Amino acid sequence: MNDDAISVLMPENQQTLTFDDPRKAVAHLETLYAAATDFLSLHFNITVQGAKPASRVRAYYPEIRLTVTSHTKVDSRLSFGHVAHPGTYATTVTRPDLFRNYLIQQISLLMDSHGVEVQIGPSSTPMPVHFAVAGNPNVSVPQEGVLEFSLRDVFDVPDLATTNDDIVNGTRTKNEDGSSPLAPFTAQRVDYSLARLSHYTATDPTHFQNHVLFTNYQFYVDEFETYARSALADPHSGYTAFVATGNQVITQSDASIQPSAKTPQMPTYHLKRADGNGITLVNIGVGPSNAKTATDHIAVLRPHAWLMVGHCAGLRNSQSMGDFCLAHAYLREDHVLDDDLPVWVPIPALAEIQIALEEAVAEVTQLEGYELKRIMRTGTVATIDNRNWELRDHSGPVRRLSQSRAIALDMESATIAANGFRFRVPYGTLLCVSDKPLHGELKLPGMASDFYKTQVSRHLLIGIRAMERLRAMPIEKIHSRKLRSFEETAFL
Repeated sequence: MNDDAISVLMPENQQTLTFDDPRKAVAHLETLYAAATDFLSLHFNITVQGAKPASRVRAYYPEIRLTVTSHTKVDSRLSFGHVAHPGTYATTVTRPDLFRNYLIQQISLLMDSHGVEVQIGPSSTPMPVHFAVAGNPNVSVPQEGVLEFSLRDVFDVPDLATTNDDIVNGTRTKNEDGSSPLAPFTAQRVDYSLARLSHYTATDPTHFQNHVLFTNYQFYVDEFETYARSALADPHSGYTAFVATGNQVITQSDASIQPSAKTPQMPTYHLKRADGNGITLVNIGVGPSNAKTATDHIAVLRPHAWLMVGHCAGLRNSQSMGDFCLAHAYLREDHVLDDDLPVWVPIPALAEIQIALEEAVAEVTQLEGYELKRIMRTGTVATIDNRNWELRDHSGPVRRLSQSRAIALDMESATIAANGFRFRVPYGTLLCVSDKPLHGELKLPGMASDFYKTQVSRHLLIGIRAMERLRAMPIEKIHSRKLRSFEETAFL
C-alpha cells in the first residue's frame, strides 16, 4: 500500500490496532469501513461533477487478522469458534454495522478458545466504488455514457478473483498472503450478494431475520401477512414489526401496506424481532435456478436455519392430497449445483431440524405417534429441473424415483438443502402434497381452491412453529458438526 500512496489518493489515518475486547475490535472495523466508504463517496461525487482526476482514488476493505501459536485443546462439541492448527488467519469485512452482533460473537469465541488478540486494520483488497456508494442518498450515479472517461480508470471495480465461493467449496485454503481464511466469504462476495438481495427481494438486507422460510406459492405469502398481523396484535409474541416488499414497515396490526408497483422476482417478507431472531419468508417461485439464486445470496447473512415449505407431487398411492412429506434424503436431478457440489456428496438429514419439524406437525395437527403417519411420510424427496417431466418417456424417471424410494417430487427442495449443506446453513424440508401425477390425480381449478383454503394456513403455521422451536435452541446445538469438513473457517 505504501508504494501506491505515491500515485493513488487514499484515506488518511487507516491504522492497524490490536484488541483484546471484541466490541472495541468491531467498533474499529466500523470506523475503518465508514472512513473508506465516505472517502470513496466524496471523491465519486467530485469526479462525476467535474473532470477526470489526476490520480487514482482507492480505499481498502478493513480486515480481521489473528495468529494462533499453539495446538490449544478446544471444546470438541463445537463446530465453529476455533481453528484447527497454529497459524495466521484473516478475512476482509464489509458492512460491520449490519454484521455487528455476528462479528462480536465470532471474535469472542476465538478469544475464549485460543486466548488471542485480534488485529483490525486495512486489508490489501480494494473496495469497489459500486459497493461503497450503494444506497448512499447523497451520491448521484450518472447515466451510462454521460462521462467522458471510464470510472474504472479512476476507481476500483468488482473483481471476480475475490468474488467467488472458493472458500466454502473447499478449493481455496490459503489467502494470497499465505494466511488462512477466517470466514466463509470475502468482503466482495458479501457485498455482491447484499446488492443482489436488494434487487431480487425488494427489501433491504438489514430486515432479514435469522430463520428463513422458502416457499413456491404466493398463497403462503398471504397467510404469512395474516399471521404477522395477529402476532403484532399480541403484546407477548415477541415480534416487533412486519416488513413487506419495498421496505414497507408496519408495527401495528391494522396498518396498511401498499401493493408493489412492480413485483420483484422473489417477493420477501420479514416478521421481525428485536434480536434478529424473527422469521423471513421468501417466495422463490418455481425452479431450482431461483432456489439456488436465493440461497446463494441469503447465505452471506449467516442465518441459523432455512426450511422449504412448499407444494409437491406425491409419488405414493397411499398418499392423499394435503398430506405432508418430511424429507430425510434428497434425489438431486436439479443440476444447478453439480459444479459446486458433486451429486455423489450425501446431503444428510439434520436431527435438530427433523425433530423440530415433526414436533411442529404434531402440535398443529394434534396427532401423535402412529396416528401422525396418517398424514405425514418421511423419506426421499426428488428435485427435478424439468417441470413437465410427465410429458416425456416415463420409464427412466419413474424407475429412478422408485429406486430412490422417493415419496415426493418438486423443483426446489434438494437445491435448498444442498446449498444449505454447501454453505453450512442448517436446512430442512416439509412439503405438502398438491397432486399425484403418477396416479391420475391432478389439480383442477375447483379442487385446487378448496385444497389451498384448508392446507396452506396449517402448513405455514407448522413452518413457523418449527422455527420457533429452533430459535429456543442454543446456537451451538443448531449448527451441526455434520456440516463442517476437515479444514473449516473459524467463523460460522
